[in-house]
Amino acid sequence: MKLIVGFLTYNESSAKYLEEFLVSLAGALNFLDRSEFKIFARDNSDALNPKNKLFIDEFNASHNNLIEYSTENNNFGFGVSFNVLISKAISSQAEYFLILNPDMILDYKAVQNLVRALDENKSFSAASPKIYYWDFLNNIKTNKIDSLGITVRPGLRFSNLGQGFDDNGQFDNGDIIGPSGASGLFRLADLERIVELGVNGKRQYFDERFFMYKEDCDLAYRLYLAGLKTVIVPEALIYHDRSSGSGKQNVFKKITNRFRISRQIRAWSLQNQNILYYKYWKNQNFVNKFLIIFWFLSSLVFSLILEQFNLKTYFKKL
Repeated sequence: MKLIVGFLTYNESSAKYLEEFLVSLAGALNFLDRSEFKIFARDNSDALNPKNKLFIDEFNASHNNLIEYSTENNNFGFGVSFNVLISKAISSQAEYFLILNPDMILDYKAVQNLVRALDENKSFSAASPKIYYWDFLNNIKTNKIDSLGITVRPGLRFSNLGQGFDDNGQFDNGDIIGPSGASGLFRLADLERIVELGVNGKRQYFDERFFMYKEDCDLAYRLYLAGLKTVIVPEALIYHDRSSGSGKQNVFKKITNRFRISRQIRAWSLQNQNILYYKYWKNQNFVNKFLIIFWFLSSLVFSLILEQFNLKTYFKKL
């Protein structure tokens, strides 16, 4: 098996995208023979969501049951669900695993270009597409960058390369440590090299303590620590519906934009950043440890003043 494609659905938020997403995905897989790939999808809806299943069933009816779809009637989070799909890909003896969000449109050569990049250079363990913002409401594909992959700065600060900038190729040769969780192609043999054991002894590709947010940063950093390389593939174009930001923001704008995000998301983000600090503290040099302490204390002061609801995050067991 050459390739397994995996994606998750969730409540109403994914249903509105599925028709266009699935058509673009089918088109992007046309370069492979049917025997060379499978599509696994898992529903993370809190309760049975008929709309997601309806779109999947309609697609399968016209595409000879191309998608193997499972529903759990519960939201287990990003990491748990993708670990299930990756484990199934390993069992299928696939060479590659492609992570996708369903709120996307794929260029018809996107997957082909990602696969070619890893086929032609065995030194790469993962490949990141060039992801642009997709204005879903107005159905406009922009050239504003959403992500070319994950970068890490001193003090374990992670970001999406190029995010918010209009693209003129200025980031195509940038350094990244792994693909964004929105989309990335992984060589499964190399994912096996960085698999972790959870507290229950379960093999984990994504650390399941990260319910949502920054689980891709953790995986990317483990690739980096293991010396495994990720390549940017600018020719692999994908369009992603995510609120557009700007490349450079002053402190006031950052704070203003933060308050537009739900409390739950801010709590997950803070908790998961603290897990990253805790998990990789021993791997850091003196300068990075100093910066981690600085950022940790800064976020604590910020929470004391503006986000008291987040204070409980600091008392959760990591």
